[in-house]
Amino acid sequence: MDEEVFNISLRKFLKMVGVSSQREIEQAVGRALQEGRASGTEHFPATMTLDIPGLKLNVVFDGEIRLQ
Repeated sequence: MDEEVFNISLRKFLKMVGVSSQREIEQAVGRALQEGRASGTEHFPATMTLDIPGLKLNVVFDGEIRLQ
């Protein structure tokens, strides 16, 4: 295994997931506020699933998105 290639590809993947996830959440919150489905004081339980079938890895991360 080439550690450098592995680390670079892992960082790229995590950056893509982080940036894309943040954008999707921001857009969903914006729509909810615009449509009156949220007032801006809520907190939302959230889960993120990491699934890599080739490694038999499936991990769920639980958290919370707070608007205030």
